[in-house]
Order: sequence, then C-alpha cells, then structure tokens
Amino acid sequence: MLQQRTLKSLTRAVGVGLHSGQRVELTLRPAAPDTGIVFRRVDLPQPVEIPVNAGAVSDTRMASTISPGGDPGGPRVQTIEHLMSACAGLGLDNLMVDITADEVPILDGSATAFVFLLQGAGIALQDAPKRFIRVKKPVEVRQGEGAQLMWARLEPFHGYKLTFQIDFNHPALNATGQQVTFDMGSGRYTHEIARARTFGFTKDVAAMRARGLTLGANMDNAIVVDDERVLNEGGLRYGDEFAKHKILDAIGDLYVAGRPLLAAYTSYKGGHALNNRLLRTLLADADAWELVTFADVADAPAGFAQLAPAW
Repeated sequence: MLQQRTLKSLTRAVGVGLHSGQRVELTLRPAAPDTGIVFRRVDLPQPVEIPVNAGAVSDTRMASTISPGGDPGGPRVQTIEHLMSACAGLGLDNLMVDITADEVPILDGSATAFVFLLQGAGIALQDAPKRFIRVKKPVEVRQGEGAQLMWARLEPFHGYKLTFQIDFNHPALNATGQQVTFDMGSGRYTHEIARARTFGFTKDVAAMRARGLTLGANMDNAIVVDDERVLNEGGLRYGDEFAKHKILDAIGDLYVAGRPLLAAYTSYKGGHALNNRLLRTLLADADAWELVTFADVADAPAGFAQLAPAW
C-alpha cells in the first residue's frame, strides 16, 4: 500500500511576511491520517482552524490566501503557496500549522527553508492509503486575448508533470530559460525546483507598497529586477529560476486540492488566480477526475513511493 505521510516530530520557524512585513512564528506538527493540511491562527482570542482545500482560497492577488469556507472577510492566512509546494514536493499529506499572524513567513523567498524544516522533523509513514486525484479528461481555463492571453490546462497522465512558459518581455528575464518542464516522479524537487525564489520589479515597488503589499520584501527574500538586470549579488540560482519559481508556485497552488494530483499541468503566463480557477473547474466536473489509491506500490507512478532524499 502506498501510505500517507506526516511529520515524526514538531518543528518551528520564525520570519516576516512578504506583504505584511510582520514577524510571524510557525509551528508545524504531525497530524492524524486523513487530516489534510490545516492552518491554525493561534494569535486570535479564539484560535481558528482553516483546513486547506480549493474552496478555502479567498484571494489570489499576488499570493494564495485561505479563509474558513473561502470567506474573504474571515480570518485568513496568506502566501501559503511556498509551504504548500514543499509539502507536495515531500509527499506530506497531513500537517497542523500553528501560525501567529495572517501570513506565512517568506524566509528566503523559495521553498528551501520549508523543505529543510520538514525533513529535519522527519517524515513518518502512516497506516492509511495515500489518495490521489486522478485527472480523467482535459480541463482548461483561459483569460485575455492577444498579447494578454494566458491559460492553464490539466490532462490525464500517470504521474505528475508540470510545464510552465513565461513571457515578460524584459531583457533580464528574456536572457533566461522561458519554459521549464518538471516531472515530480524524478525525485529531484528539492534540487531542481525548491530553491527558485520569488521575484519582483523595482518599478512596481512604490505602487505595491502604497497598497500595503511587499512591505517585508528585500534582496534576502526575493529576486529584484530593475529595467535591465537582476540586482541581487550573486545573480540567479538557476539559469531558468524565474520559470522554475512559477512551477514552484503552481505546485503549491494546486496542492490546495487536498490531495496530490495525477495529471500533466501546462500553463502559459498563468498565476495564482488562474491556477485556482483551473482547480475549481476540475473539481466541479465529476466526470473529469476520480480518487484513487494504490494497494500495490508497484502500480503507482515511478518515484512516488520513495521518500525525497535529504539535502
């Protein structure tokens, strides 16, 4: 049987929110089988639990934000995608996340620190079958026309493969790889995807901060790009880091389904909003997907039974 996974022990992290700039503490705890990933706002007078699922996503501007039942006026946790991506990359099914503010800390702007934290706590196999959402037919969402066109698609695939193409028409980004394909079954998530950092443009900083966004951003937790070049000392971690970060985000955005996907994902210029629309479109069509388990590990896609290697 391909088993569910949780942590062996609790682990903690402290950082600042990318958008809020607030100090925040995370405590990641093991959870029972079939719990899923649940955030718990422990800073409120009465702690509030927010189970992660597609319907809990209440805002997708600049990040993925969840609230109880998707209520935009309710208690929220924003910028969950990097932690969710790390959980997906390590195959974690069940986790309790105590958080002392309304935003997951950005740490270094990638999923690397979360991978370290989770692997440091240890991964435990549980006596329950791992359940996958298997895509049975193609599902696609599109937005805009002409130069503004963007789209995302899920298709049947025995495994989980992601392809992302960016098009920013910017000299610094044009000089890097514009398209990346990554197969989750390769076991290379921690090395090939997790280290890709979020990025932003200096020309947008003033407007975004006027809206209360990116208050915690700096060159220690994001790639900063001016009109022509990357400003960070040391440059990029990957030659195609911008496109790889988009795949990192997509892995986290799609993991809010509450189960890992068996599908091929392809996107052109997509983002958090389009990823959530794609997921909701899939789940709304009962003929487009099914829940599956693997009683015999040999029947599972290659690489899915192995624990991710340590760094």
